[in-house]
Amino acid sequence: MNSDIKDRTISALVYLLPLVYALPFGLSLLRQFPLLGIIYAPLTPLITLEFSLPFAGLIVFFGLWFGIVRSDRFTYFVRFNTMQAILLDILLIVCSLVINVLAPGLGRENLLIETLNNTIFLGSLVVCFYAIIQSARGIQAEIPTISDAVSSQIR
Repeated sequence: MNSDIKDRTISALVYLLPLVYALPFGLSLLRQFPLLGIIYAPLTPLITLEFSLPFAGLIVFFGLWFGIVRSDRFTYFVRFNTMQAILLDILLIVCSLVINVLAPGLGRENLLIETLNNTIFLGSLVVCFYAIIQSARGIQAEIPTISDAVSSQIR
């Protein structure tokens, strides 16, 4: 894939969105291992904005969807990575809904809920950092199932 520095930068930056959405899943892990918080220190302004403005996530979603994914001004590489970041975000939202349904019956401090949260958080970190590194290298990050869904949506 032949992409310039602008395409690589945009493609890497869009993965900050699912990285921010993964934060609530890792709160208990971050309390136990405060050193992990270093990952989120540079993202503090973005996190503050995301969780303080009503509908910020929805605005960002539509901005990325209509501004990048459905725009012909951007290369396939940028549109692919943006759509992949959006799908990761949607996956995190679905995980959040499932945990919110399970948590009242099991209890918020239940070992199963905490394990699910930690697994989702760590998995999200790995996937996002992998995608950021691949994007910075100019290589399309292949994430099983998600990349297939993205390829079918982006032409």
